Amino acid sequence: MAQATLSKMQINSSANWALAGVSFTHLLNDAMQTVVPSAFPLFQQTMQLSFAQMGWIAFTLNITASVLQPLVGYMSDRKPMPILLPGGMLFSLIGVLGLALSSELWMLLVAAALIGIGSSILHPESSRVAHMAAGRGRGMAQSIFQVGGNTGQAIAPLLVAFILLPHGQRSFLWLMGFALIGIFIQSFVSRWYRDKLAETRIRQQQPLKSSGAEPVARPVSRGFIAFTMGILILLLFSKFVYIAGMTGYYAFYYADAYDLPLSQAQICLFILQFAGMVGTLLGGPLADRYGRKPMIWFSIAGTAPFSLLLPYAGPVLSMVLCGMIGLILMSGFSVIIVYAQELLPRHIGTVSGLFFGLSFGMAGLGSVVLGSLIDVTSIAFVIKLCSFLPLLGVCCISAQGPTKNSVITVETSLIL
Repeated sequence: MAQATLSKMQINSSANWALAGVSFTHLLNDAMQTVVPSAFPLFQQTMQLSFAQMGWIAFTLNITASVLQPLVGYMSDRKPMPILLPGGMLFSLIGVLGLALSSELWMLLVAAALIGIGSSILHPESSRVAHMAAGRGRGMAQSIFQVGGNTGQAIAPLLVAFILLPHGQRSFLWLMGFALIGIFIQSFVSRWYRDKLAETRIRQQQPLKSSGAEPVARPVSRGFIAFTMGILILLLFSKFVYIAGMTGYYAFYYADAYDLPLSQAQICLFILQFAGMVGTLLGGPLADRYGRKPMIWFSIAGTAPFSLLLPYAGPVLSMVLCGMIGLILMSGFSVIIVYAQELLPRHIGTVSGLFFGLSFGMAGLGSVVLGSLIDVTSIAFVIKLCSFLPLLGVCCISAQGPTKNSVITVETSLIL
């Protein structure tokens, strides 16, 4: 009895370390990725880029991840590949080096694409590791994984304000240390992942033991799944196009509207991202307790009053509003991922890749459209236009999730 308990504790401990590893690597990855749009003021100063050209950089970064992530997720569902965990960070390492050495727009585009490829490999496989390590607390595990990414996004504006802007483009070389640390950590996580896959294959080869009456689940139609997934994708659109507008262009609006330096405007973005980190950490446990649907609805629609007020607030109140927006808006992303995974439990990698890919793709496309719109109108007009996007959150009121019995059946029929 004592030996079995000790063995279970060791298994839980190794799973927790794997979860912590992918979360910290997510931090490093998203810091490298988010620093690209956060560094737009630097690129504008050194290369005299237009807003549309900066939008194309963000588009290349995000569309690369958008296209490849569902493909990587689909392939990992068919044949999981632990080696991809450290392999993805290698692409990011080369991409960061390219950012430091770029002297023309096309070089920035290639570097951004390499970082996007690294991100497209990391997210589906690391999300699968988080799912495998979760146990019953799927919302909490996904939040821990996501909070790593949000922390990295929060760090990015600080890196720009205190390292890149004062020391110039070559200071991107310091970020190569992030990629090297990520490769080191993911190498250890990949071993746990490989061993866990081997255990799963052995367990699947053993005959199933009947333990009494099986739970009866209400069948879920394909039409229902398609309708619900469509609503979730619409919510991703409102969330990530808004975030793209804020991270890419709000610093210019803030500095211009209040006649403040761009380095101070980056502090405002840091507050937005840091609050998003806190919101992500709270969102999963709250969804486990109160339900997925209410948390998703609140994370989008609850943002609207603050986003609508933001363009008209003063510099101090704007920082407070950015904190409230980040806290509420980012509380729902991990919940959306778990919600979708429970709808399609046999396609964890595909679902993760699809939703991460869509989030990046929508952000990239949004950056191009918003940047081009700024060039023909004004940055104030676009920021005010973006403030209406969270109102799309009311659409998810009509979404329904799996019942308690269907979730139980999903857990017992899961194939990793």
